[in-house]
Amino acid sequence: MKEWIAYIAFLVAAFLFGLLPESAARSFGTWAGERASKRKRARRTLLAGHMRRVLGPGSSEIEIAEAVDGMYRSYGRYWAETLWFRPRRRDTILKSVRRVNFGPVLDAKAAGRGIIFALPHIGNWEIAGLIAEEMDLNLMAVAEHLPNERITRWFLTLRAKLGIEIVLTSDPDRRSRMIRHLKEGGALALLADRDVTRRGISVDFFGEETTVPSGPTALAESTGSALIPVAVYFNDGPGYTIVVGDSITLPVHGTRSERIRGGAQLVVSVLEEMIREKPSQWHLFQPNWPSDRESDTQASR
Repeated sequence: MKEWIAYIAFLVAAFLFGLLPESAARSFGTWAGERASKRKRARRTLLAGHMRRVLGPGSSEIEIAEAVDGMYRSYGRYWAETLWFRPRRRDTILKSVRRVNFGPVLDAKAAGRGIIFALPHIGNWEIAGLIAEEMDLNLMAVAEHLPNERITRWFLTLRAKLGIEIVLTSDPDRRSRMIRHLKEGGALALLADRDVTRRGISVDFFGEETTVPSGPTALAESTGSALIPVAVYFNDGPGYTIVVGDSITLPVHGTRSERIRGGAQLVVSVLEEMIREKPSQWHLFQPNWPSDRESDTQASR
């Protein structure tokens, strides 16, 4: 019964947001995020730790608090735009996107190589699907299988409309499907800044050791695909800016595990730069470093 209620709430929200013009949906999402930032005061301790790492030791508590407020506003906008999207709005969205440094993508496509996009949870990463479809890239992505099966299917339908084929984390054949897809010259989008399984590879991320998913570098190493960091930022008003990083050259020396670890470190170093460009658009609301566990325990009380 709870699953049905949550699913119906999703459908109602999507219907209502779909009736709004873009500016109203965006404003409402930002407002809702702002309200959430005021209600979830305990969670702010964890998020302040994230922003303290990103902004650096010279940042003031006021700057950190403002960045945390921005995280909530940005996340509210992400959800509002997700619920607002309709296929008929595809062309309008595409016209609002500013593209930066797309050369590495075009080069990889021209060479017939598979492409692995390594993304942080920043801005609205879903928009990458529309751009990939426009560029005639066959885009696949990996998504978590949510506890609510109906909401999972809702997201699958949404992302299909955005031009993204989804492989669920629960699919036992997901790795072989991704490898086959890449070897056929397809593109794969992988969020690379958070290790959901806690079984990832150790790296230095914003000055502190943690783990990140090994998938992007491991798949690039095994398939010869181009490994390209990408960030999709919100503009201050409507629209987006997609920034493509240069293709990562993986290490060639050492054991395979050493090469993959070295490649993962190169990826997160670029992601650090991308996140620092718009830190308040980073949607990281979970513990991400071992030292976060205590903060998260306090926030959940």
